[in-house]
Amino acid sequence: MESLNPATGDVIDTFDEDDESAVDEKLQRATDTYDEWHRQPIEERQRLISNAADVLRENKREYAETMTAEMGKPIESAVSEVEKCAWVCDYYAEHAAEFLQDEHIGTEPDVESYVSYEPLGPVLAVMPWNFPFWQVFRFAAPNLTAGNVGLLKHASNVPGCAMAIQEVFEEAGYPDGAFTTLLVGSGEMEDVIADDRLAAVTLTGSEPAGRAVAETAGSHLKKTVLELGGSDPFVVLPDADIEDAAKTGARARCINSGQSCIAAKRFVVHDDVYDEFMDEFAAEMESLTVGDPMDEDTDIGPQAREDLMNDLHEQVEESVDAGATVELGGEPLDRDGPYYPPTVLTEIPEDSPAAREELFGPVASVFRVSDVEEAIRRANDTTYGLGASVWTQDKRRAKEVAREIEAGMVFVNELVKSDPRLPFGGVKDSGYGRELSEHGIHEFVNEKTTWVSDVSHSEGGVE
Repeated sequence: MESLNPATGDVIDTFDEDDESAVDEKLQRATDTYDEWHRQPIEERQRLISNAADVLRENKREYAETMTAEMGKPIESAVSEVEKCAWVCDYYAEHAAEFLQDEHIGTEPDVESYVSYEPLGPVLAVMPWNFPFWQVFRFAAPNLTAGNVGLLKHASNVPGCAMAIQEVFEEAGYPDGAFTTLLVGSGEMEDVIADDRLAAVTLTGSEPAGRAVAETAGSHLKKTVLELGGSDPFVVLPDADIEDAAKTGARARCINSGQSCIAAKRFVVHDDVYDEFMDEFAAEMESLTVGDPMDEDTDIGPQAREDLMNDLHEQVEESVDAGATVELGGEPLDRDGPYYPPTVLTEIPEDSPAAREELFGPVASVFRVSDVEEAIRRANDTTYGLGASVWTQDKRRAKEVAREIEAGMVFVNELVKSDPRLPFGGVKDSGYGRELSEHGIHEFVNEKTTWVSDVSHSEGGVE
């Protein structure tokens, strides 16, 4: 398994893939470790996840450079990503005991009845390359602290990140087998998911990958959480702060070089402010610096792989052939590496890729609408339902529009973002289940009902 620098094409490192025997040994070690780990007091699990936050902060530049070298993330964003991973560790170090405490429910006068939140066992995380640390830690921090153990199948183009994350938990003091990286390809996942020792699976990635994992896990009756693609609308209403919306919109479209599930992708702009927004938005997009991801001044680095950039450009070309207009960009840059410029498309036909598909790169699709009702219809005119952003200075109307949008998350006058304190996830083809917050730590636990009585309350055989 090779680690390649997308900016230069150089081989960074090579890793031996795990064969069937190695995978079996890691699964067994995880299972054996779980037997002891889940019995550890919650205070000990919180102490160790706090240690992990310390390790991340102490080595943040090193980890950031590993991310940037492997998948091209601008270095400033990579440093911020490591800091955010430390934050989610801090969050569960502080709140996990509260989230996992028994919930007492009054039933009968002489009965103690409660719900306890108990771990399930080894949980497999199938994770993508675009946020190679954050995606993993938002799974690992709640699940390890809940008493589960983690197995990571990371994207094959970021093996260095996968091994670095395992080292974080080792240095934090976790027992061997509490968090283990599987260096395998996607073809091996079906057998791993089917293994009786595995309790559950979570995947962040593409819709086809999610369907495949859900099908395999479902056939073995194993719980899944899926965070899949998105085609997030960015709705600009007539009373929006246009300057703020345009600046934030450019950042929301091009965050992580445009390679984000929750990046703003479809800009739905009211006719009354369309021209003003377009002038400012195009200027903001054009001002972004495309360059060496190790340079602190770079806003947009290379796309993570050459084939991904080619796929993105093919979507742009098909949309233009169908009738879309290129207002900015639209062609790969003439330089070494898979660099794609900030691109703005307008006059987009309904059945073109720019209208119907997820464009995973710095390409914005802009749509003009005549009223709020049309804006809502356009926002919902997608098979995806991850996030949405709405821009208006009327908070009452903002809340009304937010309720009408079919998405797991709606942010008003702000770009869509993940936050440890809030549940994260989508609906429709964007998946199901939630990560982060109290909701996330409850996804992979047994919500066990316990009834303790001194006398029998049996009233027949009704379930």
